Amino acid sequence: MRRLFLKSLSLTAVCMTIALPAFAAEFNFKFAHSQPESSVRHKSMLMFKQNVEKASNGRISVELFAASALGNEPEVMDMVKMGSVQGTRGGAFTKANKKFLIYTLPFLFSSTDAVLKAMRSSFGSDIAKHAEANGYYIPATGVAGGFRQISNSKRPINTAEDAAGLKIRTPPIETIVKTMQALGANPQSIPYGETYMALKMGVVDGQENPPSNIAEMKFYEAQKYLSIVDYQIHPDPFMVNLKWYQALPAELKAVFNKAAKEAMEWSDTNWLASEANYMETLKKNMTVNSISAESRVKFVAKVKPVWDGYVKDGTFSESEIQAAIAASK
Repeated sequence: MRRLFLKSLSLTAVCMTIALPAFAAEFNFKFAHSQPESSVRHKSMLMFKQNVEKASNGRISVELFAASALGNEPEVMDMVKMGSVQGTRGGAFTKANKKFLIYTLPFLFSSTDAVLKAMRSSFGSDIAKHAEANGYYIPATGVAGGFRQISNSKRPINTAEDAAGLKIRTPPIETIVKTMQALGANPQSIPYGETYMALKMGVVDGQENPPSNIAEMKFYEAQKYLSIVDYQIHPDPFMVNLKWYQALPAELKAVFNKAAKEAMEWSDTNWLASEANYMETLKKNMTVNSISAESRVKFVAKVKPVWDGYVKDGTFSESEIQAAIAASK
């Protein structure tokens, strides 16, 4: 009887062991964005996932969703604010803090190094900090590729007047819309993931993006001309649900912040380095032109009202614009 009892006990123990649930992380971080899995943004987030899960000893698990799998950028931003998704990166950053638009003022910065200096300075930290009032925590901010250029299916853009009348797809970012309007173009707001078909079907004549985005999304298949104007660069803040972050114990906050900064720096380095290779792809598939120094002066003059409008409506002051320029030196 004793032998049967021990055998039964042993079998019970085995069954109990089998029935135990798999180890679950204490915190799950669901991250979604609109770019394809081949993009630098997604690769940097794979790095983030690996570093966070390893450094936290599995206490934080990370799920990644690319290519608008959970929704377009504004939709995902709302999900992050509500907490159904915990993080994102993308073009709807004004929902976090409208002052992020200061980085996007047309022709504000002369180089990518300059804008990175501003973003990584105390000036940049202050802009990130103020996103908390809207429910977002931002551990790091980088650049979403290089300078933005304009492509279209109608003609090269060599002068500011050449943009007049073109229907240009734009993301829901005010400075882009206002810049296109200042140039006489007709901006059309279309979700990033739907832009290819809009170009292919002729719903719009063109779009604006850094070369990396144009190449990754294969916009060149529906566009003939690419004009290098270097008119704007975009911030790429890492936007996190504030309450989720605040729930982390101090040691996991440190792990999370370190991994976010490392991923963003990797993203900046590799995204910017990739632009030259992407340009080679675009040159093989499009007619590419660059505006002259003389034309650039006229472009700058034509879009200056965009700067003035933001100062007038109080989005940011002239002193803040000068602080951004000073931080970039």
